[in-house]
Amino acid sequence: MQNRSFKQYLIISLKGIAMGAADVVPGVSGGTIAFISGIYEELLSSISSIKISLIGKLKTEGIKSVWNHVNGNFLLALLVGIGISVVSLAKVLSWLLDNEPVLLWSFFFGLVLASVLFIGKSISKWNVRTIVVFLLGTILAYYISTLQPLISDSSSLLYLFIAGSLAICAMILPGISGAFILVLLGAYKTVLEAVHNRDFKIIITVGLGAVVGLLSFSKILKWMFIKFKDLTLAVLTGFVLGSLNKIWPWKKVIKSKMIEDKLIILKEQSVSPFNFEGENQFVFALILAIIGFVSIILMEKIAVKDA
Repeated sequence: MQNRSFKQYLIISLKGIAMGAADVVPGVSGGTIAFISGIYEELLSSISSIKISLIGKLKTEGIKSVWNHVNGNFLLALLVGIGISVVSLAKVLSWLLDNEPVLLWSFFFGLVLASVLFIGKSISKWNVRTIVVFLLGTILAYYISTLQPLISDSSSLLYLFIAGSLAICAMILPGISGAFILVLLGAYKTVLEAVHNRDFKIIITVGLGAVVGLLSFSKILKWMFIKFKDLTLAVLTGFVLGSLNKIWPWKKVIKSKMIEDKLIILKEQSVSPFNFEGENQFVFALILAIIGFVSIILMEKIAVKDA
């Protein structure tokens, strides 16, 4: 476990706030924020260090030893930030999604676009293999972004457990949003309502699924970073690039349905801002996209300085 100052842990919490804000929005990945803020590999390493064998270590060596082994201070600071973000920003972001979608998506589009360049330049050597997996990652993420969500939410606890496992895997992958996976699986509305209504049965079920998915998938990702770092970075860069279709600010609704007095969009298509039927807001959208882009540059500089 690294020795850090209070200021450094405060910065980690701020990064957690940014991750939480991104994960609330269906289409933006908290994993992308973790990567560009310079904590991605430490996050994977810390999570993958959590094992059942730690119970024995707890008995023989005590809480402090286990806490240091899992990098507890880092994880706690990050989780505090994520928790603050989800609780405080969920309603704000939901309101923006309903009332100012073009402006919100423009900011995130600029942010994610800069992330493509940031992750791409982390690759030490581009060659045929890295280019191929980059293209495969791009195509796969683009394909996922075009899938239609299930029309109605499932309330089956087993299904919600599986949905939680899959969503958390996506959440720690740069470019693929865990919230969007919940939308595709038809579980987003159920989970959101469970949080608002404090339905602890559903919250605990999804949470357990997330824990299982996170602990297993983080080990796979860590192994991939150790054995095939450039190839892993290349496919992650492709994921981020392919996901841009999902967060393109100007969309045309192709298919929708009213469910419990709420309009659910089932299929939409990206269109030119100059052929957009709603309020265009092009100038403001462009400004916010630039702000999002610049935010990544600033976050990168902070990450380098903090390293």
